[in-house]
Amino acid sequence: QVQLVESGGGLVQAGGSLRLSCVASGSIFGFNMGWFRQAPGKQREWVATKAYTGYTTFADSVKGRFTIARDDAKNTLYLQMNSLKSDDTGVYYCRSETRGAIRWGQGTQVTVSS
Repeated sequence: QVQLVESGGGLVQAGGSLRLSCVASGSIFGFNMGWFRQAPGKQREWVATKAYTGYTTFADSVKGRFTIARDDAKNTLYLQMNSLKSDDTGVYYCRSETRGAIRWGQGTQVTVSS
């Protein structure tokens, strides 16, 4: 089973940038990979997907500010977050999916101060 470990979170001022990484313990070749986030008191929400085909899609709330990339040779998924807003605050989770099997990372905290 693939284990996912996120990193790169932290405290940043509004308008700033962060780059999150998600390293898998095994190959992510053929996996659909994505980022989700959960703000305090809210449900977890989808942020972005990078499919194994290369197909990329974003939630409207982050479109134009976030980019997602993957390096299958390094078993790593990235999320570049620019022009951060206070609404982007939350725990960011990496998710993998293949043949119906879903795995989650433990999350990394992102806090955007206004």
